[in-house]
Amino acid sequence: MGIINSIVSFKDFVVSRQGEIINLTLQHIELTVFAVIIAIIVGIPLGILISRVKKLAGPVIGFANLIQAVPSLALLGFLIPLMGIGSAPAILMVFLYSLLPIIKNTYTGLMNINPDVIESSKGMGMTNKQVLNLVQLPLAFPVIMTGIRISAVTAVGLMTIAAFIGAGGLGYMVFSGVQTVDNNMILAGAIPACLLALLMDSIVEKIEKGVTPPGIRKADGTIKLSKRKKYKFNKTQKIIASSLVVILIAGGAYLYSKKSDTIIVGCYNSSEQIILGNMLATLIEKNTDIEVKTQLNLGGSGLAYTALKTGKIDMYPEYTGMSLVGIMKQAPINDPDKAYKVVSDYYVKNYGITWLKPFGFNDTYTLSVRQDTAKQYNLETISDLAKVGDKLTLGATLEFCNRADGYAGITKVYNLKFKSFSSIDGGLRYTAIGNKKVDAIDAFTTEGLLKSYKLKVLKDDKHFFPNYDCVPIVSSETLKKHPELKALINKLGGKITEKKMIDLNYKVDKLGEEPAKVAEDFLLENKLIK
Repeated sequence: MGIINSIVSFKDFVVSRQGEIINLTLQHIELTVFAVIIAIIVGIPLGILISRVKKLAGPVIGFANLIQAVPSLALLGFLIPLMGIGSAPAILMVFLYSLLPIIKNTYTGLMNINPDVIESSKGMGMTNKQVLNLVQLPLAFPVIMTGIRISAVTAVGLMTIAAFIGAGGLGYMVFSGVQTVDNNMILAGAIPACLLALLMDSIVEKIEKGVTPPGIRKADGTIKLSKRKKYKFNKTQKIIASSLVVILIAGGAYLYSKKSDTIIVGCYNSSEQIILGNMLATLIEKNTDIEVKTQLNLGGSGLAYTALKTGKIDMYPEYTGMSLVGIMKQAPINDPDKAYKVVSDYYVKNYGITWLKPFGFNDTYTLSVRQDTAKQYNLETISDLAKVGDKLTLGATLEFCNRADGYAGITKVYNLKFKSFSSIDGGLRYTAIGNKKVDAIDAFTTEGLLKSYKLKVLKDDKHFFPNYDCVPIVSSETLKKHPELKALINKLGGKITEKKMIDLNYKVDKLGEEPAKVAEDFLLENKLIK
């Protein structure tokens, strides 16, 4: 019965979000095809080159192997400061990962041709170019196509990471689902990605069969026989093929375009951020004639900050404590007004980024436990937790584990020592505590999942955690171009209490409402839009 209910629930989710799923799938296809085509254009000539110039084979294949050994997120980390966010670094990353199978298979296919066949060809008077085009490449073609098939299928999976840097694609669904512990959303991204990988493999296989010359042994070991009738594309198929090429070219131009009068609103990967990002975008869109685009669900505060600093986005919601400790690498400041002034002055002076009026809520760190754990050990405060910490396990985000106002600081201030702790990002830590894999987790005080999982929020009785007042921050250059934005966005100042933010997050995390709708409803309720 539970399986049937899950299937029905998933079907209803897909029906309700079919437009978004189709759009993300098309984005995924476009990004993947661009990356693989570029890899083919570069990889095959490189494979031919190193088959001719043997001393280059080691360095070229070694470099391609080295790229494969670098974790994809680490590679993105190197590319983001150089290229910013969006589709460009995602396409370059997948292109680099796709090179090795194509280069290696091209090289292997050419080098494994019987030397006698090549000598015979030259004996017939063929030039080196003719030998390559008429003999070597046709014989190596099945092996080369195998490399292309591997690259194409792998590229589909790798491209899900594109969502991490705001490039879109099906990874957006997967990351959002993980963040909100929504299995339907995860499946809505993962299943189309799997089907797309199978489709890519099938298409490349058909291309291989169609263009492999008769008499050549194919990758599956069979030999293609000649056919009397040569297949020709009809008029309709030619129109479809031409249309796809035009769409890819137009889409590529669109991916890199940004109109001068366009405002791009960003945010990083949490339900709260996505709600606030949509709120800013809708507020501007409904009250001005400015075109608004969004780059939501970026992979963390540092990435959103880099995007704003480099002009890839124009604004995003940020937290005073996050900037002070995470970006500026300064000690926490418990006075909220002083913290705001310090980060505001630093950002405007060094990077031309203006901090506007705070939204009105403090979303600071906290530690939380299940109700049964709180009852068993009589836990009300973090000091209470410190007395029994050596009996409990902690699951915390990577950011919490590596921040001065996170794990390192709180264990020192409270003399707190856990039995063990694990780094678990996003909504997965809620899944872990719900399944009793860990006993305590870090959280932000306004997260809707705290309410969903009915967790006990422990009081910070030593006032260790600094204020994390949430504030819209905007490029000063953008405010110069559109000075009306400052007064408009400041209308949100003080409008969102901690209780209200919890309710908004709960609607997304537990009730499954779309962040854009939750944001719009809030703006309508407060008469900020009509």
